[in-house]
Amino acid sequence: MALLRRIFTLGRRSSHDREVEAELREHMRMCIDDQVANGMSRKEAKRHARLMLGNPTAMRERVTAEDTALGLDSLLRDVRYALRGFRKSPGFALVAILTLALGIGANTAVFELLDAVRLRSLPIHNPAELSELQIKGGNDGMGLNEGPYSKFTIPMWQEIRRHHDPFSGVFAWRTSEATLGRHNEGRHVSALEVSGEFFNVLGVVPWRGRLIEPQDEASCEVSKVVASYAFWKSQMGSIPITPNTSIYVEGRLVQVLGVTPPAFFGLIVGDRFELAYPTCTPSNPRRDDFMMSVMGRLKPDWNIGRASAYLDALSPGLFDSTAPTGYSSAAINRYKSFRLEAVEAGSGVSTLRKAYDASLRLLLAITGLVLLIACANLANLMLARASVRQRAVAIRIALGASRGRLLQQMFIESGLLALCGALLGIAIAQPLSRLLVASMSTERDTIQVAISTDWRVLLFAATVAAVTCVIFGTFPAMRSAKVDPISAIRSGERGVTGNRERFSIQRLMVVMQMAISMVLLMAALLFVRSYRNLATLDPGVRESGMTVGFFDFSTLNIKPENRAAFTRQLVDDVRAIPGVQNAGATTHVLLNGGSWSHSVHVGSIEGSSRFTYVSPSYLATVGIPILRGRGFTKEDTVNSPFVLIVNQAFIRKFLGGGPALGQLIHVMPEPDYPERHYLIVGTIPDTKYNDLRADAEPMAFVPIDQLPVEAQRPGAAIMIASNDSTAAIDAIRHTIGVRYPLISLNFADFEQGIRDNLVGDRMMAMLAGFFGILAALLVVVGLYGVLSYFLAQRRNEIGIRIALGARRGQVIGLVLRDTAGMLAAGLGLGILLTLGVGRAASAMLFGLKAWDPATMSLAVLLLAAVSFVASWIPARKAANLDPVAALRTE
Repeated sequence: MALLRRIFTLGRRSSHDREVEAELREHMRMCIDDQVANGMSRKEAKRHARLMLGNPTAMRERVTAEDTALGLDSLLRDVRYALRGFRKSPGFALVAILTLALGIGANTAVFELLDAVRLRSLPIHNPAELSELQIKGGNDGMGLNEGPYSKFTIPMWQEIRRHHDPFSGVFAWRTSEATLGRHNEGRHVSALEVSGEFFNVLGVVPWRGRLIEPQDEASCEVSKVVASYAFWKSQMGSIPITPNTSIYVEGRLVQVLGVTPPAFFGLIVGDRFELAYPTCTPSNPRRDDFMMSVMGRLKPDWNIGRASAYLDALSPGLFDSTAPTGYSSAAINRYKSFRLEAVEAGSGVSTLRKAYDASLRLLLAITGLVLLIACANLANLMLARASVRQRAVAIRIALGASRGRLLQQMFIESGLLALCGALLGIAIAQPLSRLLVASMSTERDTIQVAISTDWRVLLFAATVAAVTCVIFGTFPAMRSAKVDPISAIRSGERGVTGNRERFSIQRLMVVMQMAISMVLLMAALLFVRSYRNLATLDPGVRESGMTVGFFDFSTLNIKPENRAAFTRQLVDDVRAIPGVQNAGATTHVLLNGGSWSHSVHVGSIEGSSRFTYVSPSYLATVGIPILRGRGFTKEDTVNSPFVLIVNQAFIRKFLGGGPALGQLIHVMPEPDYPERHYLIVGTIPDTKYNDLRADAEPMAFVPIDQLPVEAQRPGAAIMIASNDSTAAIDAIRHTIGVRYPLISLNFADFEQGIRDNLVGDRMMAMLAGFFGILAALLVVVGLYGVLSYFLAQRRNEIGIRIALGARRGQVIGLVLRDTAGMLAAGLGLGILLTLGVGRAASAMLFGLKAWDPATMSLAVLLLAAVSFVASWIPARKAANLDPVAALRTE
């Protein structure tokens, strides 16, 4: 009861103190009376009682320390004391909290994005049971691969559908695009093609209507769709879903079955589908077209290891029964050696993890270093503040306060600053995270990640705040607790702190700041220069004024043998439109991410080369010159000799760099591509193929009229050159729309597409540059603050020097030499750190080494200039000191 009574009196400390003091006085009186009764005089009895009981203040502190409830009250009093101190120094508190908020907020923002991309589970029922089926090590590039999530052929999916003992249910899905609206007036929306079990296995319940079920897999034409919640709200106006609800998709009116719940975005982290439609099984599906992903929900008594063992045992029969035809025996044997496995898929799938995982981890390390610099700055501020308060601390020690009690007070102050900084940092982490997502998005590919502050983010922020508190609060607290009370009281507030030996920790902090800043400046310069190298790289083709037009004429039902002629007519129609300088059709858009290869045999050399089928005007349109020989003409048809134009990499690989014109090239047979012999009629320079970073690959161009009939597709990609892309696109839409109203059109800016492929490099350049500049500014603030404090403590010494004849330049030189010493130590340590951590960034650089001498020299010069600027102002202030005024204060 006494403990509860004391807890309830925490808010009435003064009255409780009076009670304790009354008890101590009563105890003192009883001791005096006992000694008087034993024959002592009252004066001697009082002295004896005081010696026995000790200092009354110390006695009260011991009583407080032994009382649990009063320990809480002591904590509250320390908090109040710290808050009063912050009110007296609002500038210090504001700078400290904002610095911590920026550092903790930046770290939390990067972690928040990592959490959303890597750690968070899908918004489905029991995501831990979801598994993805894969071929161990991939399919080795065999057959046709339609994207990063295309891992199974339809025959393979059919076998898995029949044999899925470890799973309570399995489903197949793939990403797709659907044209919303009426033909050439429509726009492309992201879509999912899913098997009937998709939503049932995932446990997704409809928000409106119903979702796709197995019986919906009847037709191979899109006749039923499910809308996402966002699509239903924005594009359908939240209309009621009835059996008669329909929208135009692929130029046809299709039924909308239902709407998915708001939280469900699909299975791809960073992407959201708008429509989903049921898949179908063609009567004779291709056995080498890897187009589907397959997932399943594990049964309660199965785990990933046991499921993988089952799939491994199932693999020989599965791959033997689904083996494709038309390949060499070696390729077939390689296919039959594939083995299946199951992997956890509760957090979904994403190419973001592969594309940005290293970048985000590196950014987290960079923001961590910035936070370290901020902590060093705050530690110096706390040290300076503690030095000013040494006299007050010494008086408290002299009055009986324990050093542990003082440490507690200092750590509470640090903890309050860290707590306020963490709370503000969490608040700004959300907009910073969204800014990061926006920097990763492009006009063509918008990344959509659900950024939210979950328990992992809060735990991370709390951990960072705790570590930060320890880092910047430990040294000041220990320094204050070690003060000698007698020396501090005798010398006032300057005598103790004026000792240069006590500046060692501050100097160490500045050296650490400079070393870390050297690393950050080096990283910033490397990433900026790397991005510049990529942005200014000549890909070997025309970039500006180029538009890629995608013409889908599947609704025209043109026979395969007539598609080449129709594509040629389309190119002629586009070239004749006013404003169009030139146009050419291609089966592969350079630097667009796709690939197309054939196996080539030249003499004794075998290998693969990139193949692209183009119209005669294509090379002139994209600006690739003919170095030797001739270009393609309209006479190069399927009935004329088969001809090739090859690049220099092809000549080096297959012809040893020798003469190419007139050489006969043997192309090995593949499905849809018969065995052929081609004659090289022209050569071109090397150009980039898929990636600006990659070296030039062997490339061969073939007349599009010589594309095998089996490989003809009901669509064409046409490169369009013009001075005004917007006007040209409008004219093409009008002309083609009038002439061929059933054709679907879509356009993309070629140059923007190339720049979009550099979005990761651009993000790293911008963010590394920002944090590098921030680190330099923190060094300026930290060095300026430390030097100003040093010089304030040495004011009398400098005054004596000036009085004895020291010139202004000598005083400035004294300060600059001090700076130069710290700079030399910081640069040396920074260079060692840069060389040590450079390997982590080397794989992300283009045209540079992590230890590039020019970049390192520039970083050294920048940091030296920053340090000079930070030290020049306090140095001039010291040189202009009035010696009389300085000595008068002694």
